[in-house]
Amino acid sequence: MTTPPLSSLRDLPPGTATAIGSWPGTDPVEAGRVVLGELAVLPHLVELPGRGVGADVIGRTAALLVDLAVEVVASGYRVVPRPGRDARRAHDLLRHDLDALEEAVERSGATPAAVKVQLAGPWTLAASVELRTGNRVLTDPGAVTEFAASLAEGVRVHAAEVARRLGVGVVVQLDEPSLPGVLAGSLPTVSGLTTIAAVPAPDAEAALRIVLEAAPGATVVHCCAADVPFGVLHRAGAGAVAVDVSRLRTGDLDGVGELLQEGAGVLLGLVPSTDPGRPPTLHELAEPALRLVDRLGFSREVLATQVLVTPQCGLAGASPVWARRALALATELGRAFAEPPASW
Repeated sequence: MTTPPLSSLRDLPPGTATAIGSWPGTDPVEAGRVVLGELAVLPHLVELPGRGVGADVIGRTAALLVDLAVEVVASGYRVVPRPGRDARRAHDLLRHDLDALEEAVERSGATPAAVKVQLAGPWTLAASVELRTGNRVLTDPGAVTEFAASLAEGVRVHAAEVARRLGVGVVVQLDEPSLPGVLAGSLPTVSGLTTIAAVPAPDAEAALRIVLEAAPGATVVHCCAADVPFGVLHRAGAGAVAVDVSRLRTGDLDGVGELLQEGAGVLLGLVPSTDPGRPPTLHELAEPALRLVDRLGFSREVLATQVLVTPQCGLAGASPVWARRALALATELGRAFAEPPASW
């Protein structure tokens, strides 16, 4: 039976929570069990970068490229003529992760509304991979376009496999922490002596659009850097934008407001990604979101209908105990947004 795609995050139950991507440790079976248990509506296929080469977001994404291959060199990832040991390792790790989540779903006896997968976006990938010349892919517009097209096909194939194996819709998240630097022209060349020329916003939108349009359903672009380019992301077709609320600046408020006004989703990182030492109350976690929508002039109901609660960023740096607690808090906070306490 064909699984219908989830066309928008607004189709999820009010107050849904999820997580950003990375997870501590090296055991995908345990990670899948915990994530599915704490994020019953929208769990995610976790990344376990603690396993090393190929388990990080760049290695995992590069392994999904179609008709392009990379390998690990002393300076990072570099384009090579054909896939080798590094690509095979990344493929094997991803397959193991998907096996583990599929097993967790089968054992739980409950099917989530959808599953989220995370990959590096085209600009972060282009800023992180070197051409055979040693220069970043980002320095060659033709190579960037080729990478975007290859990534788009990889996204389509990967999302289709996840949907087929798990029997649910798939939300595709593109991680773009490098995009603000790409647009500002602040990323250094490999030599470090100069910076790479700024990419015009229309060009940035075009490459993102190629990849986003390949996704079968709802999409998210995650940017945990300062100066999130909300307009670029929205014009490129992102269905939602994921941000760390603690990094939002006054100048970002208009961008958030425009997304909400246009009916797009916002994933608000409200729960600390590492143990803060003192357990936060739900009201303390909610306060930044409540202030944000009040300042923007929206009804607080928007927190249930267009906002998904997440940890502030990935959880790879957290202890296993806090990682689990962070997901539980995100879920509790989402429910509180859907049914606000009288004291709020």
